[in-house]
Amino acid sequence: MDLGLLVELTKRDFTERYAGSVLGVFWTFIWPLVMIFIYTFIFSRVMGAKLPGLGSTYSYGIYLVAGLAGWIAFSNTVTRATNVFVEKKAVISKIRISLPMLPCYVVLSESITYMITMAIYFVFLMIIGAPMHKSLILLPFIFVVQQIFAYSLGLIAAILQVFVKDLKEFVGIVFQIWFWLTPIVYIVDILPGIAGRLMVWNPAFLFIDSYHRIFFYGKSPDLKALLALTFMGHFVFLVAFWMFKRLEKDVRDCI
Repeated sequence: MDLGLLVELTKRDFTERYAGSVLGVFWTFIWPLVMIFIYTFIFSRVMGAKLPGLGSTYSYGIYLVAGLAGWIAFSNTVTRATNVFVEKKAVISKIRISLPMLPCYVVLSESITYMITMAIYFVFLMIIGAPMHKSLILLPFIFVVQQIFAYSLGLIAAILQVFVKDLKEFVGIVFQIWFWLTPIVYIVDILPGIAGRLMVWNPAFLFIDSYHRIFFYGKSPDLKALLALTFMGHFVFLVAFWMFKRLEKDVRDCI
């Protein structure tokens, strides 16, 4: 699939997502604004939810949005990529395209949405005078590795979805459970000892914790966690392509 088709699919993804709405693609900006407003003002100010570390009224909102924005990009990429071969079967039947490239428009679309969210988030942080740590320079690296992992999981799920039609619903359930098993809306310190120690085996914790360290604690991410995430992402990437090579003919026949 050439770059032009990838860009066109990404553009169409935004236009079709809000087709028929009055504001159209402006909802891409409105939703992050609403999310940040709810979590920073409603949760932090009205509910008075605070966490130790910043001594600010907005502490919990800063913590929550830092992890939630990354999680939404990750989970949306995987869950939407799961059904991409089935959704685009009309395109696949008409154009000889590289199937592994097809989920890339989902990755690109969710990455753009994430960048818009983070741009608004950064403006909010500057308005309230939150300190910026030098480890912010690692943010693009963390996100890219996270999305490589998400793409790889999405490609594996997309292959299996062709043969198992209920897989999309199963993936949705898994991500609901995975969300609550990951310290996004709570801190890992409140977990019992063994649960906290097992958290290092949760792949999502590796990048969520990195976001929390950068934005909330003002620290550098755990280098071992980043190396583990990098290795895991690329390992799953290789597994996904190995699986596709083995099943490509069957996938195309079943679509």
